[in-house]
Amino acid sequence: MLGHRLEAGHHQAGHQASTAVSVVCVASWNVDLIAHIPEPLRRGQTQLATGFERQPGGKGSNAAIAAARMGANVGLIARVGGEDFGQMGFDLWQREGIDTSFVQRAANETNGTALILVYADGDNSIAVYPGAGAGLTSAHVAGAGAMIQGAKVVMASCEVPLTATLAAFQLAREAGVMTLLNPAPAIALPDELWPLVDVLTPNEEELFKLANCQTPDLSMAANQLLQKGVGAVVVTLGDKGCALFRPGHEGHWVAGHAVTVKDTIGAGDTFTGALAANLSQGISWHASLQSANAAAALSTQAHGAVSAMPQKEQVASWLETIMAS
Repeated sequence: MLGHRLEAGHHQAGHQASTAVSVVCVASWNVDLIAHIPEPLRRGQTQLATGFERQPGGKGSNAAIAAARMGANVGLIARVGGEDFGQMGFDLWQREGIDTSFVQRAANETNGTALILVYADGDNSIAVYPGAGAGLTSAHVAGAGAMIQGAKVVMASCEVPLTATLAAFQLAREAGVMTLLNPAPAIALPDELWPLVDVLTPNEEELFKLANCQTPDLSMAANQLLQKGVGAVVVTLGDKGCALFRPGHEGHWVAGHAVTVKDTIGAGDTFTGALAANLSQGISWHASLQSANAAAALSTQAHGAVSAMPQKEQVASWLETIMAS
């Protein structure tokens, strides 16, 4: 069912899912323009690309899709622009069964766009323009208050305005709903946000930057963030897996998976979305992390973000095969 709302002269359209939402994502949306080149560019250098793709992206949208594919009923709070890039988002979310009742369409604004260079070794560099997503406000979030407070997990990244994330996490906290923040890109966070974060999912670089820690010690850096009020820190470590740190607990490491990497685009988003889906279903920490690790590893074995994200059944089957070997 399509619904219509107006926002200061802008058009907003949404798809109302028929089932209760278990994971809400305060989401960024952008279109990825991906060029494959042999190696990182030097200043002033031009290289011929060996391939080019236009793919859906945005950390929030990616994580939402990963969560949906891992069995969660997902709802978005987002703001997109007009023209074909905006419609691409709605078409994608409808195919994935995601509730877009609270996605605003600003028809006269530009959509978020990511310029991505993928190198021969699978690594990448990304420049992101947030576009219409930068206009997401706490008022938009407040309008989705019932969906937030009826969910199991509310997640966000640092690609959306912090005022929107803060509003969503405050509503979640009032209702006892778990909050999950993927702090990417790593930026300075307001003091009032830290205690509202139940689960923080940085990679190593983001962890040390957020903790302002000069010593490459995961436990030390994670503990600095726990002291700010964060409930749990899950550090993603690529093919080395991840590590969980909680107050009053020893660090818990979960092994990763060595795979043949085609590219790493969206791997962190896949991990975050899979973890949110697992936690929303009441799955244990260890099993949730194992599953999220596996989903992220599988996502690196194909090109792109959304196109490479696995389904729940694929992850379960792959883990069974690994355990049996």
